[in-house]
Amino acid sequence: MLKNNIEVDVKVKCIEAGKTQTQLAETIGTTGQYVNRIIKKGDGVMNKTFVQMLDALGYDIELHYVKKEEV
Repeated sequence: MLKNNIEVDVKVKCIEAGKTQTQLAETIGTTGQYVNRIIKKGDGVMNKTFVQMLDALGYDIELHYVKKEEV
């Protein structure tokens, strides 16, 4: 189960950085429409654009794998 909500995470990071999605798109050399599509997808996809967006907002990405607890 994915615990992070990428859509919410990126929106919050934009607000914290005082940037709109359009400004973020300009920073990484793409369109606001494409950034919005990546954010809306919000299904845990981590592609080059997602990495660039978080980098432009001043964040590194760390992946942690946690063994599921048996129910």
